[in-house]
Formats: sequence, structure tokens, C-alpha cells
Amino acid sequence: MAGTEEEVATADDALYVLTAVLLTPAQFPSVLGDDYPEACAALGLAPLTDGYGLVLGQDADGARWTVAVDDVSLVAVAVASWDCGMEYDLSPDERSVVAALPGWPLALAVAAPGVPAPHDPDPESSGGTALSPPDNSAWGPAQRRLGADEIALQWAVWREQLDDAEFLAPADSARAGKDDGPSSASAHGNGGPADGAGGRPSPSHSGIRRALAEARAYVDSPPPLGRVRSSFAPGDARTLRADGPGWSMVARTDDIAFVLLDDEPGEVLPIGRGPELPGLLEALDKLAVRPL
Repeated sequence: MAGTEEEVATADDALYVLTAVLLTPAQFPSVLGDDYPEACAALGLAPLTDGYGLVLGQDADGARWTVAVDDVSLVAVAVASWDCGMEYDLSPDERSVVAALPGWPLALAVAAPGVPAPHDPDPESSGGTALSPPDNSAWGPAQRRLGADEIALQWAVWREQLDDAEFLAPADSARAGKDDGPSSASAHGNGGPADGAGGRPSPSHSGIRRALAEARAYVDSPPPLGRVRSSFAPGDARTLRADGPGWSMVARTDDIAFVLLDDEPGEVLPIGRGPELPGLLEALDKLAVRPL
């Protein structure tokens, strides 16, 4: 998290920086969409090849602003420094500012000292409707993607809740789909696995089959940029993230996969290795975009 002394000039005022995130093909806020072009479209930005840095802060009146800059490397260094607990003065040059958007697309629990409490700028003066984070009171695509984010970040916590013996037996697996079938746990986008994860069969094997079929189709017909992403994992493995209409999948190339569905509110559905999952994950990893 940035300190609040940093400032970056917007069109009308200085911005007290609170935090920043990357908006690139390999790394973008999942709440904005299933892929990079969709995430850019949610902010009214063109999907540049190199992407953007999004700087979130408040102006002198306390209003929320999201400033998109094209100096991606600068923002990447700032984010990495903050993640390591180091201070970093994020002050993008005015010439790197692509757009100043009212509001925040993400929920922040911090505020700049010495200015009024965070609030959306006046619509007439800001030139449009303010960005806002998703409503977490109801399950939907944004919550499904946030849940997948949480699993990717806390893979070991989720994985240790599952006993491989709890997956469906091979004979049952053949009826449910070609991979070892799912049990279920609960997630709501910002918490850990429920007690007793993996304790009951999924009521929606058809949803699992559809997600796997669409993921396999990506191998032959590459999807929009960012639909499949690959990031670091311990050892020689990679963490894979794939999304599609109504589903998200998180997997380790040397292990199992977890699937979340729009049609299964709050449920996390593990899929065992089986005979086909390893090959699918290997193929997806080859086409996935990776952080630079």
C-alpha cells in the first residue's frame, strides 16, 4: 500500500495516491471482466498491448479517482515494492496519464489523511458515472472471479481441505465426466474454505462438463487475451487461471483444479487429476499469457 503523501496530477487537481494495480493482459482486476479486453472496456480504455497502471486515490476534496497511466513499468515497481513492505513514491509523470476516471472500481478500506472522507465526485463536474466496486451481497460473475482469485492466492489452504480419496471413484467419474468428479466447498469471494470441504457431490456436473469443454476449446481456438493466464507456483509447476462465460477455473499444472460457476453460488468444485486433466492443463499453460 502506498503512503498518502504521493501526488500525481490529474486533469483538475493533485491526487493523493492510496494504491495502484496493473491492467495488463497477464494481470488485471478480475472484477472488471473475464479477459483483458473486457476489463479495459469496463473502464472505457482501449486494450493496449502493454496495458496500463491504475492509480487509485483522492483529490484535495476527498473525491475518489482512478487514474490510468501508460507507464506500466513504474506502477509495476511500485506494486512490487509495496508487496514487499517497502516504501515507494509513486508519482507518474503527467504525460503518462491516459485517463482520469471518477470513482474506484475496487473497494478500499483506507483514506488519505487531512482531506474529507472518500466520496464520488459530482457527476456534472467529473463528466460521467463514477466507478464502483461490485456488490458482494449477491453472487454473480464478479464474485465468482473474486472467489477464484482467493483460491489462487491461498492454494495451500484450500488444497489441504481435500482428501484425494473423497473424489468420485473412476466408475462414477466416467458418468459425471472424463475427469475425476468434483466434491464441493463454499467460498464467497473473500474468505477461506468452509469446514468439511469436499463432503458432498456437486449438484451440477453439467456445469463442470461445460467449463472443461470450453477450456479444451481454447486450445484449438485461442480465446480473447487474458482468458487464460499462467503465474508462478512452487517447484516446476505453474498456477493457471482460466475464465469463460459463467465459469472460472484455478489449477496447478502438477495437481488438481477448482471450478466456480455462476450457477452454483458460493460453491467451489474441485476436479481430480483423472486421465485428461494433466494434458489439458499443459496445453492451456502453453497458450496462456504470463507476467513479464
